[in-house]
Amino acid sequence: MERGTWKWQETGTAWKGVGIYHVTLVVPSRESLLGRLVIPENDPKQAVVERTEMGDRLVDELVNLHNYYPETRILQYCLMPDHMHAIIYVTRPMDKTFNTVVRGFWQGAKKLGRTIPSSISPELNSGLTNEGDIACHAIYPELNSGLMDEGEQGGKAGDKNGGFPFPIFTERPFVRPMSHKGQLQTMIRYVQMNPQRLATKRLMPGYFRVQLDIEIAGQKYSGIGNIGILQAEKFSPVHVRRIWVEDAEQHGDATRLREYMNGCVLAARKGVVMVSPFISPKEKEVLEVLLREKHTIIYIAENGFSEYYKPTEGLFEAVAEGRMLILSPWQHDPDKPHVTRAECVAMNKMAEEICEALNKPE
Repeated sequence: MERGTWKWQETGTAWKGVGIYHVTLVVPSRESLLGRLVIPENDPKQAVVERTEMGDRLVDELVNLHNYYPETRILQYCLMPDHMHAIIYVTRPMDKTFNTVVRGFWQGAKKLGRTIPSSISPELNSGLTNEGDIACHAIYPELNSGLMDEGEQGGKAGDKNGGFPFPIFTERPFVRPMSHKGQLQTMIRYVQMNPQRLATKRLMPGYFRVQLDIEIAGQKYSGIGNIGILQAEKFSPVHVRRIWVEDAEQHGDATRLREYMNGCVLAARKGVVMVSPFISPKEKEVLEVLLREKHTIIYIAENGFSEYYKPTEGLFEAVAEGRMLILSPWQHDPDKPHVTRAECVAMNKMAEEICEALNKPE
């Protein structure tokens, strides 16, 4: 959903209770005003973000949040060249809503953007952080005491201290509440891995560049990943039938389900490219094995690709290593709700058509 039209909370919800939230603040112009990505020895695993002055003070603004809202703790944050991620834990019910907390941080960020001298640029920022300082940290509640004194912000655009002649943080931060088991650890890892993912994309831009008008069996797709996979010899769809799952769960007969899932993995081990949207839980189990064993996959996505699209963690590695092609027949829709049953049926059909069209004669 577009940040400019995003609603702070659903009707009837208060967001005053205990909870954990993922907050993202972006420089809408996508200029690298907050830091510079450094990739030692061209190794993405060593990637770090060296902060600009603005980046340093934005981190201070975030860490200082606890002084204004004692109910909050920063569990994890990561500063990137053009955005910041933070995972915020509300430890006890608040008098104010969480949107008030986020709005306060946003207002502080906007004031900050008007006080940093405009002469500062990432290219000239040769040493604004200590050597080896990585702009991605875990914060323990007992250490979250705040780094910025009240009144330190001060100043307006155009004053004697200088300032950017245009607004920096014009878009509201995007907030996603966490509510599912295991979601917190997944999100923490996502935040931690941001520098490595950006470094990988910069070192291997080809696999992460959106490719348009990939036509297969009369259907046009957009794609991310290794388009060379389409030249493979053998393709097979992954589609776990509901009746097999019902037989296993309701009647205790898992024979067909087990044989089918095992068969998918065995085929992949023989070099067959597995094709699927991987929608159902059992299909996701197959996907986990395929990813773990580093097999080649064509993944069909229910939404298109935005300009800054990044695959999720497991898919990201497969794309970077040239083992995956992600296809979508739809344009990206930032307001798209959850995938519909009709879309699921359509994507399963696409997987079958792709396999039928690409399989070479025996």
